[in-house]
Amino acid sequence: MVKIHLKKGDESQFLYETPVDTPVDDVIKDVTCIYNGRLKVQRLCADIEDLSLHGIVLPPNMQGLTDEQIIALKLHDEWADKCIPSGGAIDTKDKYGRRNGKAPNKQMQEVLNKTIQAAKDMISKKKVDANVPVTQATITEAISILKGAVTIVYPMGLPPHDTVRHELENTEDLSGTQASTEIIEEPNASLWWAGKEILRGKKLSDFVGKNDKTKIVAKIQKKGQGAPSREPVVSEEEQKKMMAYYYKKQEAMKKLEADSEDSYLDAAWADSNHLKRQFHGISNLKFR
Repeated sequence: MVKIHLKKGDESQFLYETPVDTPVDDVIKDVTCIYNGRLKVQRLCADIEDLSLHGIVLPPNMQGLTDEQIIALKLHDEWADKCIPSGGAIDTKDKYGRRNGKAPNKQMQEVLNKTIQAAKDMISKKKVDANVPVTQATITEAISILKGAVTIVYPMGLPPHDTVRHELENTEDLSGTQASTEIIEEPNASLWWAGKEILRGKKLSDFVGKNDKTKIVAKIQKKGQGAPSREPVVSEEEQKKMMAYYYKKQEAMKKLEADSEDSYLDAAWADSNHLKRQFHGISNLKFR
């Protein structure tokens, strides 16, 4: 299996494995799906963290309003009476006015937070260093455990306008958000390696050779952005080691140079008492 260390720009993403004779179209499709899937898991984790801290999302017509404004307008959140967390809620006001401030109790918060951490670990960039690939099955499992935790804490479900529910039902609307700029649609995706684009319509072996144990660093980006920056000849860790070695060598050379400058002090002609001892005939005295 060819191992592809996928990056976006200079930022590491995940490790991907595939047979060397896989069509490039299939590789790009699979890699893009995993890339976007990781983004989805990250968004879900962030939204569930907010859910854990401040409860469900308010209806759109109540978001951003103060309590006084809500009372003056005679608005009522009907979903707050239906979507009550298991074990009851605790009051934790959302300063941004997006959520209703009825958070799950500490025990249920712990259920959500532990699951969030587990999902983050499943798609972590640290898996690259551990030589563990991420697959579409990994993404599916991460989303599945997050959905299970939300169901435990909110057995009656979430409001139809809640961002967590939208993500779980794949109905999220990211238009106009920063998250939308990060997503790469599969038809608009391109894959690059060693400064060259891995072109569709060919096999991966046409670019990396037929060695099934090859490992490469490839970069994903949107079409039309030109070639991404190439990988440095040496890694950051290797560069640090080289700098430490040359610094140590430089210091050793400075010490040798200083020692050579003072070495003349050991010569006989540099001894201020040498002539005096010669007159007294004691210049070559040796003690047993």
